[in-house]
Amino acid sequence: MTYADIVLPLPLHGFFTYAVPPAWQDNVVKGMRVLVPFGRNKFYVGLVARLHDEKPEGYVVKDIAQVLDNAPILLENQFRLWTWIADYYMSPMGEVYKAALPAGLKAEDGYKPRTETYIRLAPAYRNEPTLHVALNMLSRASKQQEAFLSYLQLSGWDMFDFQGYEGTEPPPTVMEVTREELMNDSGATLPTLNLLVKRGILETYELEVGRLNYGGEPHPELIKKLNAAQQEAYNQILFSFMKKNVTLLHGVTSSGKTEIYIHLIQRELEQHRQVLYLLPEIALTVQMMDRLHRVFGNRLGIYHSKYSDAERVEIWQKQLSANPYDVILGARSAVFLPFQRLGLIIVDEEHETSYKQQDPAPRYHARSAAIMLSTFGFGPSGDKPKVLLGTATPCMETYHNARTGKYGLVELKERYQGIELPEIQVVDTKDLQRRKMMHGPFSPLLLARVREALERGEQAIIFQNRRGYVPMIECRQCGWVPRCDHCDVSLTHHKSMNQLTCHYCGNTYQIPAECPACGSKDLRGRGYGTEKIEDQLRDVFPEARIARMDLDTTRTRNAYERIISDFSAGRTNLLIGTQMISKGLDFEKVSVVGIIDADGMLNQPDFRAYEHAFMMMSQVSGRAGRKGRRGLVILQTKSPTLPIIHQVVRNDFQALYSDLCAERQMFRYPPYHRLIYIFLKHKRDAVVQTASIEMGTRLRQWFGDRVLGPDKPSVARVKTLSIRKIVLKLEVGIDMARVRQYLMLAQQQLLQDSRYSSLQVYFDVDPL
Repeated sequence: MTYADIVLPLPLHGFFTYAVPPAWQDNVVKGMRVLVPFGRNKFYVGLVARLHDEKPEGYVVKDIAQVLDNAPILLENQFRLWTWIADYYMSPMGEVYKAALPAGLKAEDGYKPRTETYIRLAPAYRNEPTLHVALNMLSRASKQQEAFLSYLQLSGWDMFDFQGYEGTEPPPTVMEVTREELMNDSGATLPTLNLLVKRGILETYELEVGRLNYGGEPHPELIKKLNAAQQEAYNQILFSFMKKNVTLLHGVTSSGKTEIYIHLIQRELEQHRQVLYLLPEIALTVQMMDRLHRVFGNRLGIYHSKYSDAERVEIWQKQLSANPYDVILGARSAVFLPFQRLGLIIVDEEHETSYKQQDPAPRYHARSAAIMLSTFGFGPSGDKPKVLLGTATPCMETYHNARTGKYGLVELKERYQGIELPEIQVVDTKDLQRRKMMHGPFSPLLLARVREALERGEQAIIFQNRRGYVPMIECRQCGWVPRCDHCDVSLTHHKSMNQLTCHYCGNTYQIPAECPACGSKDLRGRGYGTEKIEDQLRDVFPEARIARMDLDTTRTRNAYERIISDFSAGRTNLLIGTQMISKGLDFEKVSVVGIIDADGMLNQPDFRAYEHAFMMMSQVSGRAGRKGRRGLVILQTKSPTLPIIHQVVRNDFQALYSDLCAERQMFRYPPYHRLIYIFLKHKRDAVVQTASIEMGTRLRQWFGDRVLGPDKPSVARVKTLSIRKIVLKLEVGIDMARVRQYLMLAQQQLLQDSRYSSLQVYFDVDPL
């Protein structure tokens, strides 16, 4: 008897063993999907992880109910990546399965191929005499006759030489015609065509057409020649790849990193290898797609969460076919796609926190997953792919690895065509507020420079990393603030929806007419979100063509494309947005960028706050002056004397790195120590408090003063669950396998206690 260990899409560790019925023993292989019973009356689509002849003891082994595939949908290297993610991030394999596969591959009938209706001549009329009979039949039905004549012309039957043709199947010279094509050409309505079908003259049939846009023929001749600085960087990258699997390309904003990527991609394609190009945001994918499509055409595939599930299934299946995409451009989930001959992985904007999955598990980092893929062999020769990490503002860990020789390091310090980095002017808003010179959130300098840019026919970007209208509403009489019933946070006012929203659980509330605490009707908003910024700018610049780009305005893929396309084409000239607009978008006419509130980024309770603030301000500043004249950035802050403000003004990443290294070494933070956060959640605060103390005590027995907490996080209740957090700081070089073993044991022991039956305990490895 053959047995199969099956991965199920459940948050449970380990595999589940089933018997393979004799009739299927020659057909079932590792990586196939099977339907299996689970529990009393449930069935799940599982994946075969291992085949063996070791009969489990202690329970009755159930049979596989159905085999769903003719060939594996999961390749060996994908399974190796799944195993690593499950182990490293301490997440059940079932959670990795749920995150990696499109939903349509996780359900027995979840994916339906896309079909299109075609029209053809009925067999009885596929000869010259009967064709004339049909035309005579329609002589008194002019609309049907017009539609029929149009069909004959589109298909080519009207020019066909019937001499010697006796078959009932349409000859190869006759073209297939879609029903939609015929309706558009003839102007016929669906009822008219249905009458032709009912009369037996035409018939309909369905063909699977797929959902993928193949993008036309490749045009490698469109690849631009590299300038001297780019060519030097390109050569250094190739030399670095001879010695290192991973190389960091540290290039200032607008230095032409993308053109280097395109040359590297073309080199891989010439050697018949595939490329994975990762970007952190869907907005970036949309803009980059156009640029890469022009060069690589139908060799390029796009994969991210805004595509429909059916489209993602079709891309997955195409990657398993004999004719896969050679280049995949996508967000973090693209790292899970099947690759047969992967040669290069580009992780652009490698510093971005969007590469780290937060909820649900597995809480993996796509950059780390890409680096792990570089240890696997791909293709017949087993070549290991190289990884290029590109950014203007590397994350501390990456830069440390490059500086210490773990990664290769290539630097590109010149902007393309010698354009200077933007001038950054710092505005002291605290002083302006004291002198009553601020216009809401805008300094006079910012308004003046934006106005001048618009009058010159240029564009401006206003950056505010808070969406909504105002972050909170407050009673001016007693200080009452509306808060979420399910989370320990204040509610954000969204004016367009006329409601208050919790940005943690998504619950919405009506805006109160009066304060429930004191009865006052003097309720006012505090702070500024992108929605309010947009409102006020419309008042200041009524002639401006304004667009807003945040989570509220980009719910769909089309929304991303429309906002970016309109701004790129100049149909809008003033763009307001959150961090989405800071990430590598390339707009030719942007000459002014305004950073409304630097302090909101700096004053976060997070040891990475200055690092992230520097990255965000440097990146958004880089949107200014990318073509032609030097750009201008107006940076508004209440703390203009902070060293980090001067580091941003000078684009002095080295100074930031030195300062943060000294601080982090002293307080045992990355890159000198590794972090694991342990979270505990329960509906009752007393239960989670007791459990977290027990967990902390147990961990201290093994890890000593490496354990901090438990403590309440800054938001201590989300979706009705109270939260406690324990921090584990581990020196580099510690036995991580043993660490994970102890952590899993502590979790298991805690959850065996009946008091904690509904307690949630999970781990966040390398948190951001």
